Parts: sequence; C-alpha cells; structure tokens
Amino acid sequence: MVQRTENRIGKFYDKVDLSFPIGNIRCYALKFSFEHLGRSFPSHSHSNNSWEIHYIPYGKGTITLDHEIHRVGPGSFFINGPHMEHSQTPDPKDPMTEYCIYLKFDPKSRPLIQKQNPDFLNHFLGTDRYAGADKQNLHPLMQSLFRELENKDVGYHSLLASLLTQLIVLSVRNLDLPGSKEPAAESSVADRSYLIIEESFLYEYQDLTLEKLSSRLGLSHRQTERLLQKHYGKTFLQKKFEAKMSAALPLLEDLSNSITDISVLLGYSSVEHFSAAFRQYYGMSAREWRRQCL
Repeated sequence: MVQRTENRIGKFYDKVDLSFPIGNIRCYALKFSFEHLGRSFPSHSHSNNSWEIHYIPYGKGTITLDHEIHRVGPGSFFINGPHMEHSQTPDPKDPMTEYCIYLKFDPKSRPLIQKQNPDFLNHFLGTDRYAGADKQNLHPLMQSLFRELENKDVGYHSLLASLLTQLIVLSVRNLDLPGSKEPAAESSVADRSYLIIEESFLYEYQDLTLEKLSSRLGLSHRQTERLLQKHYGKTFLQKKFEAKMSAALPLLEDLSNSITDISVLLGYSSVEHFSAAFRQYYGMSAREWRRQCL
C-alpha cells in the first residue's frame, strides 16, 4: 500500500483491527506507518494510554520531545508517551525515513495492576519519552512487521501480536533503565533444602551426621527431623540406612570388592554389622544377592 497525500510517501496501515493481552491489560495497535518525511511534523501529542515507537533507518533530521531537541539519523530510536509534545523535522539535504507504530493500552475493563504485568511492560508504561541510539537491532523486526501487514498471510494477526510484544521488550532494553534487568530465576528456599538433603545422603552416606545436615540447612536437629518426616516419611537414621543400602548394590556388582571392603566403604564397624543390615533391608545376605544377581 503506497499513499501520496500532502507530500506523504510510504506505507500506512490504520485499519488493522489488532488487539492482544499483555499481562493485566490489552494492547491495541492503532496505526503503522513507514514514511519518507518530505515535510516537518509540527508539535503534537496523543491521548491517555497512548505510546508511539519510532525508528529511523535512513536519513537525518531533528525531533523534539517536550521541547528538547534531539538530532537523529540511521539507527535512531525514540518513544513518546501520553500527552508528550513531540515534533519531527527532516534534514532538507537528506530527509529521514521513519517507522512509526502507535499503540494504546486499555486498562478500562481490568484495572492496571503492575504486579500482574511482566516487568518489561511496567517499564514501558513508565516511560513518557526517550531518544537515543538503537542497541537492539530493531530494523529487521520492523521489516518483518510491515511484511506481515502487507502480505496478510494466514495467522498474520497472531504473528503481529508476537512481533509487537518483541518490539516492546526490545524498546525497554534500549532504554537501559536502572533496575530494568529481570532477576535471574532462583529456586525457592524449600527447593534448595531438598537438594542439600538429597546430595548429602547421596555422596556422604558413610559419615553424614544429623549435626552436619542440620548445620547445612540452617535448622535445629528437631526441625531437620521434622523436615525429613514431612517430605520423605523417614527419620534421619532411616534415610541414612536407606542411602547406605542403595550404595551397596553397585559396590557388590564390582567383583573386585570383597564383602569386607564394602562394609568399610559404607562406614560399618564390622563385616558382621554390614551383613546383618543388608539382610534386614533386602531379605538376603550380600553374598546371596551377589550370586543371584550377577
């Protein structure tokens, strides 16, 4: 779609009828334009909950945001939010070409609740103006958006929604705001506790004590016992016994290990003590298990 109206040359889409949810609110894409600016745009602003994202792939010029002048050129990027006065003036010798996407966020049906939104959206909605260099390579994304708008292939509305979400995320990354980095996902305290427990019994079955385990967990002996009972249904001694018996089987599979050697490796004071424990757990002696299973 190429339009020539009042010296305007480019592609304009203002009847896309595209809306999609992000977090707690709905985003409406009201207008897309890719335009060679043959004239200046005087200072103007947009309504509540409205943002424009601009990207300059070619040419030069100046923009004003809240009466502050910024020089722009290839790779420049700027945002204007609700009621933000802005204007654009192309360089007469090398007029700029501009992508512009007009978005409106509608919290009417559902109040804006920041904690229900992804961090990137809260950062974007908290930005009323920005101008600077694009550091996120927006040009291919803009080209993809306009290719979808032009071709209207099957599923293009869904793909546009995905591309616009990417555009908002990358716009926020361009801002490089303090605190705009999302914290790395961390496991919960409970998850870390389970890992400590399981690795302790897995690797230290020979000499693990309740005192050592409690210290690692930062719990008292009683709290540790309660944790083991609640999540494993066993006492500390039962878990340690189970760990030793589990470790015995691969040791028995290695015929170079004698039964006496194995009893020492498992931390038993005598081969008789180990043999009695093995029979109690498996219902047969260690020698019988070795003959039967190998």
